Amino acid sequence: MHAIQLPDGQTIPEWVWLVTPDFVNVIAVTQDGHFLCFKQNKYAIEGLSLAPIGGYMDPGETPLQAAKREMLEESGYASEEWVPMGKYAADGNRGVGHGHLFLALNARKVCDADADDLEHMELHPLPVEDFERELLSGQFKLLPWTACAAMALLHWRHLQQPSLPRI
Repeated sequence: MHAIQLPDGQTIPEWVWLVTPDFVNVIAVTQDGHFLCFKQNKYAIEGLSLAPIGGYMDPGETPLQAAKREMLEESGYASEEWVPMGKYAADGNRGVGHGHLFLALNARKVCDADADDLEHMELHPLPVEDFERELLSGQFKLLPWTACAAMALLHWRHLQQPSLPRI
């Protein structure tokens, strides 16, 4: 619990406050133009969802170090070209960690995945048209995942069309 003070001065002494580590979410685009995501189950959502690469940051890690580690562990892919897409609060009223979003470009397979996730995950590379269709049809069922996928698509499009204003 956490005590908060409202703008009118009222105090709520037992506000639910969650403390979790910061996390990273990554959408990687392969050298042949496929967007890497997973099909996976999560306990708080019904059925399968598309998901970006991601996980909690370890103590002492920078967001980029965590993104590179998670991508290698979960997918076996690596990249030398990273686009940071921002740091975002996951819940503006309850604390919780911040999400650091990344786009990894020209990703290449360098080893087998060695994920320790509790849920079953299946790597699901998609061409850009299918990725966009899945995003728009709600197949990324968690808000941070949807935000990461949408931001990645926007950044990727801007990188493909240099005449567009820089983000």
